Amino acid sequence: MNLKAIFLNCTLKPSPETSNTGELINKAVRLFSELGIESQVIRIRDKKVAFGTTSDEGGDDEWPSILKEIKNSDILILASPIWLGDKSAVCKMVIERIDASTSEQDPEKGQYPLYNKVGGALVTGNEDGGKKVCADILFSLNDSGCTIPPNSMAYWVGDAGPGPSYIEAGGEKHLFTNKNLQIMVHNLAFSAKLLKENPIPTNIHHLTKEAEEESES
Repeated sequence: MNLKAIFLNCTLKPSPETSNTGELINKAVRLFSELGIESQVIRIRDKKVAFGTTSDEGGDDEWPSILKEIKNSDILILASPIWLGDKSAVCKMVIERIDASTSEQDPEKGQYPLYNKVGGALVTGNEDGGKKVCADILFSLNDSGCTIPPNSMAYWVGDAGPGPSYIEAGGEKHLFTNKNLQIMVHNLAFSAKLLKENPIPTNIHHLTKEAEEESES
């Protein structure tokens, strides 16, 4: 069975600047490769992605082509650095654009484009906020239709305040991060295979009609 993972690197740095978040992504890509899963990495800052509430904001907005790649994938991982204890502004924008896709419901069942895909989160930073950013990302992906397997996040956080980041600090040797990364990759792969073989049958259109019949507003 062919599976594909897509990573959206939400670093604030455009290429060719070094991305600590990108380095953690590269490690996950290697692990997926060992399981026979193809990966695609898109660095959002290298694209012209507009702020907005639709799947296509027109003009030179490159989000439609990115969304197409997401729809063609089985695993979606958002990766973000930590800034001021929160996800990056780029990550927030990506989440908003993903949320816009929920209006593109399947004609038959009303499912969103991210139904039957699994979601994960990768985070790096040299201050507190790793778990909060992961929680924000995973909730947002789930709300947009993604299935979230257990332990579908991995992060590295250095000492509070200014200091060496993931690469300089040797984060690739950090046991906690590596353990969680291994578990995340395997759980995402297993769950993506399950969903590919057994798609979620929920008919949102039908259930919406039932809800309307018993509701007053």
